[in-house]
Amino acid sequence: MQTFARRISRVKPRLATSISRSNHSHGPQQSSTDGQPRTASFGFKTVPEDQKEYLVKNVFDSVASKYDLMNDATSFGVHRLWKDAFVSQLRPGRNGPMKCIDVAGGTGDIALRILDYARENYYDRETSVDVVDINAQMLKEGFKRFKQTMYHNTPQISFNESNAQELGTEKFEDNTYDLYTIAFGIRNCTSIPDVLKEAHRVLKPGGTFACLEFSRVNNPLLNTLYDQYSFTVIPLLGTILAGDRDSYQYLVESIRKFPPQPEFARMIRDAGFATGKDVDGGAWTDQWGGIACIHTGVKI
Repeated sequence: MQTFARRISRVKPRLATSISRSNHSHGPQQSSTDGQPRTASFGFKTVPEDQKEYLVKNVFDSVASKYDLMNDATSFGVHRLWKDAFVSQLRPGRNGPMKCIDVAGGTGDIALRILDYARENYYDRETSVDVVDINAQMLKEGFKRFKQTMYHNTPQISFNESNAQELGTEKFEDNTYDLYTIAFGIRNCTSIPDVLKEAHRVLKPGGTFACLEFSRVNNPLLNTLYDQYSFTVIPLLGTILAGDRDSYQYLVESIRKFPPQPEFARMIRDAGFATGKDVDGGAWTDQWGGIACIHTGVKI
């Protein structure tokens, strides 16, 4: 694993598709205004804020090798359609080569879609994606995937181990990227406002923030059916296919704790982005009745 986590020198071009790590301090544990340690949700549990990152890391260490298999099983493959719609809506390469960052993108499925879309639709072989994830095991899976593609060992792809809440200014400079994507990852972060703040910092003025995330189902009947499926079938599949019920129980619970569409849109605007109106088709685009949702904003 050390060879993946180590930054490889540029004098070795055959290893250009390597994983680099940004080293930075997370600082001391913060306290609330009454002097008590801050807390965060970990699924339906409330935990000290400084413990959530460790707990989430354990979840994704556990599921990394079966992550794509479980996504296919629990969504009947529909997650692939949502990701296709996500990238198609963004149309990377339409206005020329883009510099993109895909955060919480360890397995590389969004990055691969971005590069394929730009190449297949606009003959673009210059758009690049920096994949960022806090979890080395997830990055290892993405690195393995890209070894089978034409983008391996090219400047179009890189893998970087870093925290979405504190990317680090040395590796990820201000006003650098045309497109920031994060798919099914932001709900696992301890501080969503900090993630949005970092996204705003690294994007160029006029750059696009795009988030694909599970969201709130507004149809009562669909919501009831979705709840029943989520809390019974998904943890059971986790047990059968991955030998890990607890991780998939957490993932289901984390979806329910994520802010509904209008609230998340306000958080995006609070970070300095401009969005459309607070309606489906404006600030966000619902997928399958709101089971998933695409949020976008533009850096002012």
